[in-house]
Amino acid sequence: MRLEEAGLVYKTTTEIKGPLLFVEGVRDVAYDEVVRITTPSGEEVLGTVLDVSRDWAMIQVFGETSGMDLNVGVRFTGEALRIPVSDELIGRVFSGSFRPLDGMPRPLSTDMRDVHGGVINPAARDVPSEFIQTGISAIDGMNSLVRGQKLPIFSESGLPHNQLAAQIARQATIPGKEEEFAIVFAAMGIKNEEAEFFREEFEKTGALNKAVMILNLADDPPIERIVTPRIAQTIAEYLAFDLDMHVLTIMTDMTNYAEALRSISIAREEIPTRKGYPGYLYSDLATIYERAGRIVGKKGSVTLMPILTMPGGDITHPVPDLTGYITEGQIILQRELALRGIYPPINVLPSLSRLMKDGIGEKTTRKDHADVSNQLYMAYAEGTRARGLVRIVGLVGLSERERTWLEFADQFEKRFVNQGPYENRTIEQTLNIAWDLLALLPEEDLIRVREAYIKEFHPRYRRAE
Repeated sequence: MRLEEAGLVYKTTTEIKGPLLFVEGVRDVAYDEVVRITTPSGEEVLGTVLDVSRDWAMIQVFGETSGMDLNVGVRFTGEALRIPVSDELIGRVFSGSFRPLDGMPRPLSTDMRDVHGGVINPAARDVPSEFIQTGISAIDGMNSLVRGQKLPIFSESGLPHNQLAAQIARQATIPGKEEEFAIVFAAMGIKNEEAEFFREEFEKTGALNKAVMILNLADDPPIERIVTPRIAQTIAEYLAFDLDMHVLTIMTDMTNYAEALRSISIAREEIPTRKGYPGYLYSDLATIYERAGRIVGKKGSVTLMPILTMPGGDITHPVPDLTGYITEGQIILQRELALRGIYPPINVLPSLSRLMKDGIGEKTTRKDHADVSNQLYMAYAEGTRARGLVRIVGLVGLSERERTWLEFADQFEKRFVNQGPYENRTIEQTLNIAWDLLALLPEEDLIRVREAYIKEFHPRYRRAE
């Protein structure tokens, strides 16, 4: 090793394995410390310390290691990976390594934040209680998103989750507090055309004016995917808890993130668990997800919507399975609905928002919201059961009542779940559509709705007035 002004430069690299670099003879090196790697040609690549022992360090490289030989110079900076934060980040587009992609200079700020941060202390968490309007009826009406909630979207390859993510980013507001709302959008392992789709959507609709975009492309070093969601959460925390803004963080696709984590685990020769993922996948995901929420005494909040694709539609796959344990519900997209031309293809029956009850009602949405949602669930479940019977006994084998439920299910999907990708419905419009659908059923079957609400909101009585 040799000494330079910037510190010790180690020339003791012993092995390069995939994105990992092993250096011997090191001292005073810390976990997550930033490393600068200089190739013989003078090119510099960043990395971070992934593991450290008494006299060696394992480094994950944020860049390509193909063609890199052992004759590299490695300098440990003594600092963790930090990014500059300020309100000027809003409207900007960055890569997964926080390199500007919008042609503007790197942000300058004296406030540097460690991207690894820390999860919110459970004792300091405040209860989520404010409704977030996404403009999408299947979410707002039956799986309501609440400020400070972690609500993932489970999808499959080929389904329009990217389009849905862009729509939520464009439309999401807290009614009455639109000026305080911001979006942090992080994409991991997406194709170039997908990145262009998101940028064009954000720019042409003006959503970029209230957003920060972090884009990690499929041809970027996979190791960048490990830091991309952490950069996004660091920015979200600053906007929320320092600038008192309400922030919605959207991350797509967390399955790509988990794949990058698995590739590092394999390179480290760790003992794999289910489907080759490392045993610490749960705790690793928690270090990202649990940074979202509300803090007692803070005006701002971080609401998180991670999007992940389930390989083969398998909801028991480790990534959706473990995500479901950490988050407060899930929204599930179904291929069968998409094939029937329903957008967004949200299957409301297995979907769930565990905090919905805390964010709806007379003070936030409307007093009949909870009852209407319960009745829609019941009626749609009866309709899908009748649809199953048709496959067995045919339409002629159904009773009159079952045919009514079947008609309700068809209309529910066409008029309530289905809507345009640029159709932004208010919660009032969503609930009114729901009542128009409930009017298809005999009044005596509306057993989940209070009589007073039927008299006030049912179309029959509204027309009478």
